[in-house]
Amino acid sequence: MAAPSIVITGSGAVCAAGAQPDDILSMVLAGQSAIAPITQWDHSQWPTHVAGEIADFDPRAMVADRKLHKLVRRTDLVGLYAAGRAIERSGIVAQRDALPPGKAAVYSDRSGVIVGSGGGNFENQYDFFPLLTQARGELPAFGRELTDVVNPMWLLRTLPNNVLGHIGIKYGLKGTNACITSHSVGGLLAVIEAFEALRSGEADRVVAVGHETPIEPQMILYYYRLGLIAADTLRPFDAARDGSQFGEGAGALVLETEASAQSRGARVLGTVLGSGNATEGHGLLAIRDDGDGPARAMAQALDDAGIGPADVGMIVAHGNGTRTSDASEVAAIRTVFGGNPPPVTGFKWAFGHLIAAAGIVETVVSLAALKSRVVPGIATLRELDPEFAGLPVALGPQTPRSDIALVLCRGFAGTNAALLVRAP
Repeated sequence: MAAPSIVITGSGAVCAAGAQPDDILSMVLAGQSAIAPITQWDHSQWPTHVAGEIADFDPRAMVADRKLHKLVRRTDLVGLYAAGRAIERSGIVAQRDALPPGKAAVYSDRSGVIVGSGGGNFENQYDFFPLLTQARGELPAFGRELTDVVNPMWLLRTLPNNVLGHIGIKYGLKGTNACITSHSVGGLLAVIEAFEALRSGEADRVVAVGHETPIEPQMILYYYRLGLIAADTLRPFDAARDGSQFGEGAGALVLETEASAQSRGARVLGTVLGSGNATEGHGLLAIRDDGDGPARAMAQALDDAGIGPADVGMIVAHGNGTRTSDASEVAAIRTVFGGNPPPVTGFKWAFGHLIAAAGIVETVVSLAALKSRVVPGIATLRELDPEFAGLPVALGPQTPRSDIALVLCRGFAGTNAALLVRAP
């Protein structure tokens, strides 16, 4: 029996460029970067001073329930916000609430949640710093005062699956669920896992979320020491590119079987066609020059979708601005698409690298771009690296050659994920 068609009926996103998918796309199309001076701490002694922060961050605007704020972190707030917007836009909860009790219970059991989160931010340990200083490194003294100084909710606040749990609790979604912590590919893997859960019959609808707020002192310092942080500007594929910049945010998509969406007359935002997932197995930080991992992920996605390279209308590259990642990504595109790739773009220059949220937010923006029949330009591109000659990237907007986007996402340890989506 053929696998069911999987559609997208809800989307939500928040990052430095905006709090709605269309607002984010508008800023990208305007060529405006939201990467700006950091406001969360004194960065004067830090090696970089900018990041993609959400401006005027208001926890109440993200999540109205003030009691919940005591149990979650900043990253959870943005994840819950994006998920809430996607769920509201999809109408799945309103549909469930209109059903008789028995059918509503079955509906809830067939509704899942899969979340990709960072799970490893250093801020989780900051509650201990004042007491460590006070105890002067003496463990017995630290232990005696621990329960009086550290917030008793510390453990609950640091759980990587907080967004997963609180979405299920608030909206009564009781079906298949998972929390994926796999660096930058986590959010896109959440979409892929939701896609597979629906195709295999585990659920009729799944909310997929990716969230992360990595802008913190240690994170920036350690990435800088690894040579991954740009001095000032994130310039994907540029001859002068010198690294990436962090951003914070979250994205969410509601995926459903086509039958589920049709049964309630849902508005379809797009269709998931196929996915791929591959690791290079080359090292924790090492990247193969030949682009083996991303090439295999993209080839798998095309094979899964049953389409060829010529059918793809635009490529949304990982484009993190580091020299080795961009170069190997171009090698992968050439391997898969030969001398005829579609227009290529990337979004990190506009709002930063969102780590676990990167792939899913870029998928949300891709769907909005396909709807507008535009491939956004890379506004920070000054001079294409001569080694990338022939790569169809541009400073300004281009026209997609079809209604299909390929989104590519990469993470540490040579992990790669690719997703193919089609506009309605």
